[in-house]
Amino acid sequence: MASTGRSMLLSLLLFAVTLSLLEMYRAKFASTELMTIAGGFVCSLLFLLLLTFIGNYQEASGDRTGWGAVVVAQLVALVVAGTVHRVCITTCFLFSAGLLYEVDKLSGMILARSESKARSESKVRRH
Repeated sequence: MASTGRSMLLSLLLFAVTLSLLEMYRAKFASTELMTIAGGFVCSLLFLLLLTFIGNYQEASGDRTGWGAVVVAQLVALVVAGTVHRVCITTCFLFSAGLLYEVDKLSGMILARSESKARSESKVRRH
């Protein structure tokens, strides 16, 4: 697993590259209905990358990532989606909600696994 600093740097780099490519091919994403939906999906990936960056930054600062980070990342992604096409805003929001649900579920699974591992290690130390 990548360290916090490496993950933060990588997510920021991927955010910048994805944003640049999205803006370069803005006309292509706005050309058809299917490409407009794809543009919304790419914007939701921007949401995920920015949320990862903000989360890692807050973790490095000693804070927990909360709803504020989610709202900021979502607003940035929706503004970017608005520069591509109006429909991208809606599809970005829907894809982002799905990605946020999956990230939350994955985070819960990892947290439960680490807690059970810590409990089993503490039992071994007692005996």
